[in-house]
Amino acid sequence: MASNTRVPATELTGVYGTLVKTISRRIFGKVPEGAGVMWQYPAVMKASMAFGRRVDSWNRLDPALATFAAMASAATIGCSFCLDLHHFMTRNRGLDEAKVREVPRWRESTVFTPLERRVMEYAEAMSQTPPAVTDEMSAALLEELGAPALVELTARIGTMNMTARGNVALGIRSEEFSASCGLPPLAAASSGGVASA
Repeated sequence: MASNTRVPATELTGVYGTLVKTISRRIFGKVPEGAGVMWQYPAVMKASMAFGRRVDSWNRLDPALATFAAMASAATIGCSFCLDLHHFMTRNRGLDEAKVREVPRWRESTVFTPLERRVMEYAEAMSQTPPAVTDEMSAALLEELGAPALVELTARIGTMNMTARGNVALGIRSEEFSASCGLPPLAAASSGGVASA
């Protein structure tokens, strides 16, 4: 299996590997190269997938806010795979595709509510090194979302940081899943802050 990643992808084998391939082909139309990279140590992949399923079951935070936060975090870190995957999953989650498309340029975009902007600002601040979350950010979100949703938001962003930083380090990049299902490309902000498509 040819690989463009920093760790070569390997063939998924065994019962669990076959299951991952079957599910991947059903959802994405192919097996992501990143799955082959992670299969170099199946225990890590299995644990990551199990934790991901648990994260997806959390329900104190609005699903749109959860997606916007994850994508803003991924954009801050530079994980094209994470951005593409969340963009692709938009349709399955019944989210506003036009808004999701604008997440990478949320500061310049006019489609987001003040709460959505605060959530993405928090996600960006958490994803910087060192983290730049302020008391004021947390207090505003605590008031608007409540404690359980703020804890979930923080945990989701932390999880995205782990995933996105790992993908970037391993060289796992976008496989253009969203393009394969006809979604328009994600908007991008130029280095000068002027949006481009």
